[in-house]
Amino acid sequence: MESVLVAVDVPLVGDERHKNWAKIIDNVDPSQSTGWAFEGEFVAAGGIQDVPVGSVLLVYGERGSRQNPHGEGRVFRVNGDGTLTLRCQASGRAWARTLRDEVAELVDELYERPIEQKDWTPELMGFSDTALREELRRRNKVEE
Repeated sequence: MESVLVAVDVPLVGDERHKNWAKIIDNVDPSQSTGWAFEGEFVAAGGIQDVPVGSVLLVYGERGSRQNPHGEGRVFRVNGDGTLTLRCQASGRAWARTLRDEVAELVDELYERPIEQKDWTPELMGFSDTALREELRRRNKVEE
């Protein structure tokens, strides 16, 4: 990930009287289905913060009564011009599990983590030479 920082207005989700936080996600623990699945550095929500360009920003907040809060999580990609692009969102009691896998994909993409590698199998014979060449080009393994 780029280490260039950009000033971003981190939104406040929910009601400021309730729980709210924001975090730059650098890893997702697939064994967790709560907010603890999202690992990274906390930043203050509801104001301007300096965050890395391209990073994955998770903002969480609650609204409703103290006895029955309604949680919501929103996931953004930080753009170089200081704007945020909403990538996914979820609300309710299962908000974290709903977002977990998609956030993991975004983080893997960000850090260019390798996709699980598989050995050659006869199923590859079903792909055309063009399709295989395109995949190698996509992986930067073959020159054009």
